[in-house]
Formats: sequence, C-alpha cells, structure tokens
Amino acid sequence: MLSRLRRKVASAMGGLPEVTVSEASGVRTLHLGTVWVQGSMRLSKPNDIHLDYVQRMLGGLLFAPEADLAAGLPGWRSLQLGLGAAALTKFSLMHLKLPTAVVEINPQVLAVCINQFKLPAAHPLLEVRLGDAAQLVQAADWLGQIDLLQVDLYDHEAAAPVLDSADFYSACRRLLTPRGSLAVNLFGRANSWPDSMA
Repeated sequence: MLSRLRRKVASAMGGLPEVTVSEASGVRTLHLGTVWVQGSMRLSKPNDIHLDYVQRMLGGLLFAPEADLAAGLPGWRSLQLGLGAAALTKFSLMHLKLPTAVVEINPQVLAVCINQFKLPAAHPLLEVRLGDAAQLVQAADWLGQIDLLQVDLYDHEAAAPVLDSADFYSACRRLLTPRGSLAVNLFGRANSWPDSMA
C-alpha cells in the first residue's frame, strides 16, 4: 500500500520521488521516498563531510600536484552530478574555496538542501543547474574545464547508478582538464560493479 502511494506521488511529481528528511543523534539525513540514505549532515558541523563514502569522493585530491595543494588549488573547478544532501558542494565551497557547479534533476532536493542542509541559496562560487546530467554533461561550456568531477547519481531505490554507460563516462572524460579526475559512487544493491568497471 505504501509503495503504491509513493509511486502515485512520484508520478504526480513527473516521476521524481518525494524528498524526506529524518534526524537522530545530531545527524540530519536526506531520503528520496524510501529509507535509503541519500546524504547526511552533522548538525554541529554542517560544512564538514559526515559519510565516509562522500569523503572518498574527494579522492581526486590525492592526485593533485603538491604545488597546487599548497597554493589552495588556484584555477581549479569542481562539478558534482547529483546534489544529495550537498555535503560535497558545501565542502568544495567552504573548505576548498573552489568554483563549484552542481547538476540536480529534482528541484525538491535543491529546495530541501537550501532549507534544511545549509546550502547557500546564493554564493559567488556556486552554479546550480536543474536538469538531467546525461544531457548537461554535453554542455560545451564545461568541456576541458573540470578538475574534480564527482558523479553520485541514484534514484530512490539506490539499486545501482542511474547513468552508467561507456557513452556517459566518455562525455564525463571530455569535461576534465589534463589534471582532472573523476570519482563515481558505484554503491548498489544490484551486482553492477563488473559492468560499471568495464
């Protein structure tokens, strides 16, 4: 009965799941119509990264030239496909001070991040585009300009990445600078790891 109601709500929203928020032990959590965690924020440290996997999404910094790191990553740009609870976005803005672009398909996710996850509604380094990441990675204005590309694209079931093809990853590669790196969240209940790696 409940899943039928969720499908009705998602259908009324154009196929997008309802965004819900839970809170326990000083941690606020984002959900997309299910109990699956789509992101979280420790209330006492809203600009820090709470979940381990989100920290690993910053693994591209391990390949950054030492001189760039020491200088504060001048000239670097970050792009995140999928906003989640805005943990990567806030970290990139507040800690790394990087110009950061985000692509999010669900306007309700953006509204909840601004209202409940302390994402700035406006910030001089932030660009948010509402739309389909599959289409927006084709945007000519990002070609060869992204240094940190983080792909975290899941639907409400969190079974496997929703964009996971050679064509999609080729489009992502074209966005990267020569020093750029791509991090992809491949978590899922489906056994898609071998296909994703191929």
